[in-house]
Amino acid sequence: MEDPPTDGQRSTGILTSRRSRREAEEAAIGMENSEPENDELKQSTAKKSHRFRNWRRQRPFVGGLLVIIGGIELFFSGQLDTGNLQIQFGIEGLQATVVPIALVALGLFATYKPTHHMFYGIIALVLAVYSLVGVNLGGFIIGMLLSTIGAILVVAWMGPRDKVAGTEGQGPGKPAADAPRSEDQETEEFEALSAERRGDAESASEEESS
Repeated sequence: MEDPPTDGQRSTGILTSRRSRREAEEAAIGMENSEPENDELKQSTAKKSHRFRNWRRQRPFVGGLLVIIGGIELFFSGQLDTGNLQIQFGIEGLQATVVPIALVALGLFATYKPTHHMFYGIIALVLAVYSLVGVNLGGFIIGMLLSTIGAILVVAWMGPRDKVAGTEGQGPGKPAADAPRSEDQETEEFEALSAERRGDAESASEEESS
């Protein structure tokens, strides 16, 4: 036969159960507190992504980004130095540094100042084509291709899009064709139509009486 538990064992068991219950309650409270924080984090992330998406649609973002990447690639292609061997094609001098910096600046201007995107895109296109001769074979052709494609996209940009959902593809300033109408507008239209019908009926009865 097993010995019955002593008072010390009973008290130890009670303390252990209380401690485990307290830990479980604290864990549950922590999970409840973390859920609102996670919801707020998700909402803030969604707002930021939506704001960035609207900002990106108001400017030639992809074209400007490609011009910037092409300029960076052109700059580093002229800095190839392996000890005593330095790889350099084309005309040496300041233009190997000026042309890439100018392309990066034009890409930034086209992104942040989209009003003059045509001007920035044409200059970037000329510099990108000239880099084939002037900057290390156009950054081994990779930088020239990136800058050329980006400049073409900047020039071909059709203007900002509307921020309101359902108005994309209709051009700026044009209202959505299927925009929902409010109840007040529907009531006003119904009353105007009813008044017009009553006026037509009264004029018809007057003509018959005369």
